[in-house]
Amino acid sequence: MTDSPPAPRPRGRPRAFHDKTEQNTVQSLDRAMRLLRLLSDSAGLTLSELAQQAGQSPATVYRVLVTLQGHGMVEIEEPGQLWHVGPGSFRIGSAFLRRTKVAERARGRMQALMRATGETANLGIESRDEVLFLAQVETHEAIRAFFPPGTLSPMHVSGIGKALLAWLPEDRVREIAAHRGLERFTPRSLTSLAALMDDLATTRARGYAVDDQEKAEGMRCIAAPIFNAYREPVAGLSVSGPTFRMGLEDADRIGAQVVEAAAAVTEAIGGVRP
Repeated sequence: MTDSPPAPRPRGRPRAFHDKTEQNTVQSLDRAMRLLRLLSDSAGLTLSELAQQAGQSPATVYRVLVTLQGHGMVEIEEPGQLWHVGPGSFRIGSAFLRRTKVAERARGRMQALMRATGETANLGIESRDEVLFLAQVETHEAIRAFFPPGTLSPMHVSGIGKALLAWLPEDRVREIAAHRGLERFTPRSLTSLAALMDDLATTRARGYAVDDQEKAEGMRCIAAPIFNAYREPVAGLSVSGPTFRMGLEDADRIGAQVVEAAAAVTEAIGGVRP
């Protein structure tokens, strides 16, 4: 009787793939990645500043920078001798952005939001001056919000819509309002541009939007924006539920959870919050 052959390892992964100890890291590459991270968080650093922040000698840092420069990953600005991230880093980062899908990156955070709040979590984007709902994780409660994928909603009466509007340029908000109008759905709907602008200013100040029965009486929604690499709002996460379970006194608590989830998705897609 012969022994069966060992199961094949996953392609592209060595036997020590899950071993993250120092002996399995390339120290020079690790130093290079730290330098790139420092440069990406700055508006340019001199060699001495970079060495000090990295905790490395200037000679070591210079050798790494010259190597990265050869691949276009960093570049030096001669006036002032400031080092910056180079176009090679941008090209590599763009490859990541091309494969990034907000819905896939947001799914886990939506599930966590639903478990943490007990209410339905939603993901939406702006499409032709309306909110287009892409995905939803429903609560198990009998009475719940329901926005199946493909549902459209006016932006001025939607938590996600107002979360997106709050970080758009004012002229763009005015354009959307003029194009779609500010229809009244309930007595709480914001039907004047002045009222909408005041609400958006409040949204920016606290970090999240509230739809307080503005589209449907008895339903409340709290939402926060997701940003891309250009600090533009490209999607929104929200939690929706009936007012008897989602009181206004719960807004700050739920709002903080939604903002945290949206920030995590922003980071996951390579975005930057303004």
